[in-house]
Amino acid sequence: MSTYIDIVCNLFTPREVREDRTGLDEDFKAKVRMPPAWRGGVELDDYIAMMDSAGIQRSLLIAVRAGDLRVRGSFEVPYEYVHRACRQRPDRFSGLAGIDPTRGMAGLRELEHAVRELGFVGAHWYPHWFSMPPDAAQIYPYYAKCCELDIPIMLQVGQNLIYGSERRFPTVANPMLLDRVALDFPELKIIGIHIGVPWTDEMIAMCWKHENIYTAGDAYAPRHWPQQFVAYADSYGSHKVMFGTDWPVISPQRGVSEVKALGLRAASLQKLLRDNAIEVFRLPEGDG
Repeated sequence: MSTYIDIVCNLFTPREVREDRTGLDEDFKAKVRMPPAWRGGVELDDYIAMMDSAGIQRSLLIAVRAGDLRVRGSFEVPYEYVHRACRQRPDRFSGLAGIDPTRGMAGLRELEHAVRELGFVGAHWYPHWFSMPPDAAQIYPYYAKCCELDIPIMLQVGQNLIYGSERRFPTVANPMLLDRVALDFPELKIIGIHIGVPWTDEMIAMCWKHENIYTAGDAYAPRHWPQQFVAYADSYGSHKVMFGTDWPVISPQRGVSEVKALGLRAASLQKLLRDNAIEVFRLPEGDG
């Protein structure tokens, strides 16, 4: 098989950890069984070696915007941090522009700059960090801008966890809330990441109903993916499911090895690990 693409990856070098740009406290790192050697961050070259070991050619790096920066406990990974990594290794990384709906027109201009000038291939946002459901009025201008820029947007759907003691969030993103968004923006490619747990059936239903809705198996170890999600990825939804790790939550090696152990048909596995991402994000065909 060709090499693979991870569509959900966070910058997690010692710099991001030192500057408190991860949103993860030590309790959460222990909860997801992160090896102690990684908890202070992993240098980018070492992470690329992990990608190589797993057979991952390209990772999409998120310039995370996590909450209104005027609110204590919010943080961001500046676009420039991700752009720098992509500029250093354009053969291995592409950028995703995090969205903060509270920034209004300034945020829209920044998103356009990220795509047109920095070469980012998509947008990303966390509804729970803003206590906004996916169909909130404040995010609609950003959906419209994504349509104008002709890029996909990914957003976390399903439950959110307690990532740190300083900020705790209600769950606001049942996948069914994508229904209205997809109807209002039929040309927008929408990716519901994190499987939609515990509403996996609802996530599948939205992908089945709407041509422009996709999903990703990330943030949860593939060996624990819901049975119906695996069946969907191996049958009538094989063109709708992509692979991600949400690194550093899941390591590249574990993610790929456990996906391969699911017993998917060769054609489904190829779409999951590579082909769907190339099509949705318009990545270089030469990847892999």
